Amino acid sequence: MSPAEDLRPADTQPAPGDAPPQRPAARAAFVHRAGLDRLSGVYALAALVLLYGLWVPDTFLTTTTLRTVSANQSVTAIVAMALILPVAAGLFDLSVAATLGVGAVLTVQLQADGRSLGITLVLVLLTGLGVGVVNSALVVGVGVDSFIATLGTSSLLSAFAYWITEGNQVILPPGSRLTSFGQGTLLGVPTPVWYVVAAGLILFYVTELTTAGRYAYAVGGNKEAARLIGVRVGRVSVWALLASSLMATVAGVVLAAELGATDPNVGPPYLLPAFSAVLLGATQVKTNGRVNVLGTLLAVALLGTGIYGLQLAGAPTYVSDLFNGAALIIAVSLALLAHRRTRR
Repeated sequence: MSPAEDLRPADTQPAPGDAPPQRPAARAAFVHRAGLDRLSGVYALAALVLLYGLWVPDTFLTTTTLRTVSANQSVTAIVAMALILPVAAGLFDLSVAATLGVGAVLTVQLQADGRSLGITLVLVLLTGLGVGVVNSALVVGVGVDSFIATLGTSSLLSAFAYWITEGNQVILPPGSRLTSFGQGTLLGVPTPVWYVVAAGLILFYVTELTTAGRYAYAVGGNKEAARLIGVRVGRVSVWALLASSLMATVAGVVLAAELGATDPNVGPPYLLPAFSAVLLGATQVKTNGRVNVLGTLLAVALLGTGIYGLQLAGAPTYVSDLFNGAALIIAVSLALLAHRRTRR
């Protein structure tokens, strides 16, 4: 008992049978009103902007920073959104980064070989769908765990990227129309950002406003219960994996258009940032720990701003891996806590 409680009159002392003070309930109400349970990423982003604004104001507080962060994180955002449907359905697609890499190198290689832009895009997108078909056959048809199946597919795709490029860097031919889709601006905003907006709107519609999206969340929440109410679990898993591979391939095309060159190692570095963003995003906007588009985009902005600010401050090159790894651990921990709170 604290000294303050000892000094209270006897008639105000809590009786042994009295209910404890409702401090947890009051704290929970405050957290909800302040949005800390669903918009903590906004507060963290604002804190980072304030921190870097005071630390490196001359280089951080500029429009160049905004354009650079948004352009640099566009591909990461598309890959992270590619993971939303599989994760919502309870699957792990570890092949998205390798699929991105194959999409990028195949796009540049076909352009370098003189193929038209239309034929190039069709072949690349068909390749992405082919990856989704293989993943679906392994996971749904054979019954291999999605973690193992897509990890194996990722290794095969990495070998395929090396075979296409013979281990060398491939550069777009001069005057390629593809670069105009990745290096231009529209209304002062880098073109890749508009691709993120388009992909986000489509995915938001699918996940939040369609029956297919609700089925994906139902399968991820409880597969057996979803099957009992008539959801075709296998079909939902198939289209989730197909959509993931297709969107990852689109990210590869955007990356190729943005860089104008690529190599067989371009894809794997996107795996950790994408998973960090989608899992951290599951703790944002929605209070039930559910992966969602808006939360994922908020997480991408938060991670991108944090890393770019540290780079401007002179941090070593490994800071991005350090930042993304820490974010992944924090995201998974927060998601588990949110899930336990929801169950209670």
